[in-house]
Amino acid sequence: MADRQGLGPVLTVPNLISFMRLLGVPLFLYLFLATDATGWAVAVLAIGGLSDWVDGFAARRLKQVSRLGELLDPLADRLYILATLFALTFKDVVPWWFTIALLAREAVMVLCLVVLRILGHGPPPVHYVGKTATAILLMGFPMMLLAHLSDSARPWAHPSGWALLWWGIVLYWVAAVFYFIQAAVHVRAGRAAAAGAP
Repeated sequence: MADRQGLGPVLTVPNLISFMRLLGVPLFLYLFLATDATGWAVAVLAIGGLSDWVDGFAARRLKQVSRLGELLDPLADRLYILATLFALTFKDVVPWWFTIALLAREAVMVLCLVVLRILGHGPPPVHYVGKTATAILLMGFPMMLLAHLSDSARPWAHPSGWALLWWGIVLYWVAAVFYFIQAAVHVRAGRAAAAGAP
């Protein structure tokens, strides 16, 4: 099934995986904030993080790459990160300064996308550094949550979680710099093509 807006096929295996990942966001928030099922919340968060690469792998393996899938994958990643970040900050698992540092990066990216849209360009392609940073953050969050919930796991889960979060946020900002460079090259190429058009 394909749409008429250039998004490509909709009902594909990778897109269904992305939809399932999106459904995991409200499920995690409900389990973690509204119930005592924190163990299940950790499981949902871990599965969401570990499945980060599955939709992209399935798209390439099954030759089902689509524009919709390219939009859903980073959307699911960002929603997982933001929802988890707010929930863990609310529960004092992650400090506010880390939240502000990560949100500042998201604000910079949104500003970049707005400028590109105003200039008539779409978003730059997802960079592997950004995907790596996202995967690391999505592994660090459940590790921090596990350390918060289990006294026996805390001695190894807490330092491991912080190592992943530090590594992830540094790469996250490095990826933002790469996106800026990609966007600038894209805009310059578009202007050069427009100037050279008869």
